[in-house]
Amino acid sequence: VRLALSSVYSCLTRDHACIAWTGLSRKTPVLVFFAEAIVSKDGNIRSVGERYNLAFKIVRTESRLVRGILTSHGFHEIHPNSNDFNLMWTGSHLKPYLLRSLQDFQKVNHFPRSYELTRKDRLYKNIQRMQQAHGFKNFHIVPQTYVLPSEYQEFCSSFVKDKGPWIIKPVASSRGRGIYLVSNPNQIPVDENILVSRYINNPLLIDDFKFDVRLYVLVTSYDPVTIYLYEEGLARFATVKYDRGTKNIKNQFMHLTNYSVNKKSSDYVSCDDPEVEDYGNKWSMSAMLRYLKQEGKDTTLLMGQVEDLVIKAVLSAELQIATACQMFVPHRTNCFELYGFDVLIDSNLKPWLLEVNLSPSLACDAPLDLKIKASMISDMFSLVGEVLHSTFLLQRKKLIYRPSLLPDAEF
Repeated sequence: VRLALSSVYSCLTRDHACIAWTGLSRKTPVLVFFAEAIVSKDGNIRSVGERYNLAFKIVRTESRLVRGILTSHGFHEIHPNSNDFNLMWTGSHLKPYLLRSLQDFQKVNHFPRSYELTRKDRLYKNIQRMQQAHGFKNFHIVPQTYVLPSEYQEFCSSFVKDKGPWIIKPVASSRGRGIYLVSNPNQIPVDENILVSRYINNPLLIDDFKFDVRLYVLVTSYDPVTIYLYEEGLARFATVKYDRGTKNIKNQFMHLTNYSVNKKSSDYVSCDDPEVEDYGNKWSMSAMLRYLKQEGKDTTLLMGQVEDLVIKAVLSAELQIATACQMFVPHRTNCFELYGFDVLIDSNLKPWLLEVNLSPSLACDAPLDLKIKASMISDMFSLVGEVLHSTFLLQRKKLIYRPSLLPDAEF
């Protein structure tokens, strides 16, 4: 086996653009991903993955972008029922028995118990626990929230002091589904599991429109905690100018910034030029920051607070997820996860965490989406560290040296 693997490594070119050498002795080759490969179809980029017979499977989700990036780097797709994969991309959590069966070279895109971060009720409870342990001010990153029906009386007591509006969210939904504003407790169902949060009625506006920011956060380990915040994101705008008056409380196109909601509006404006990042109802985050800086806002301070918010949110769920990893995940490098953080900035330039998304949308409905998301996914796969192990050598731990499988001409 050692002879077989050494013959593989000795034939790798150390200056190949798609190979980086890691580890203490810089002898472990990992694949480097390039976003432009999805368009260029460069055979030199594809050749490394093909030589190593790298395989992936996609389960319970549809992601053309992930599939396109992997295939353009020489991965081949296997049947969802096969376990001979290097990388598994799934839209939901894996069951414990599947996690326990992972080999050291295999990677999946979810940690066990990530719902501690992505379910709205669990996220709030975890942050509330950190507020109690470390001081309310140090973890004041979410609006005041109550989980109903269990905290209905506490909510009513708060409502007497602040009549709202308040925003209602199902505990486990996404894409703006089931979200609405109320100004009276009588408008709230008492027999459903929902969150009631104080509505931030002083949002920062651009050209009188409300917006929020989608941030992409990669966690590669919970022990130790290792977090990467992607340098670019998306600013998503409402399609109706903001008005604090209660008469418009039911206008979702004014109060909600979700793309999946506002794309249905007749006022939605899309941009077909990937080089124009500050037009229409979806901007790049960097374009938004440039605008704010021109308006005299301290964007350096703002992004420092955003980074602080991301770290504290992840730390609030660290214990539960790290414990689950110890129980179910056999190798430290098996799991990684991309989260979609939705952040609202108020008129005082304070960022508020609205929610954390499991499996954030990778749909590319506009050129700006593809520009940002393809680069982000490529960087993510490079950071995850896809070690160049040949699946036919290492699958199922059956390490049998058969020279016929390793003709020199193949490498």
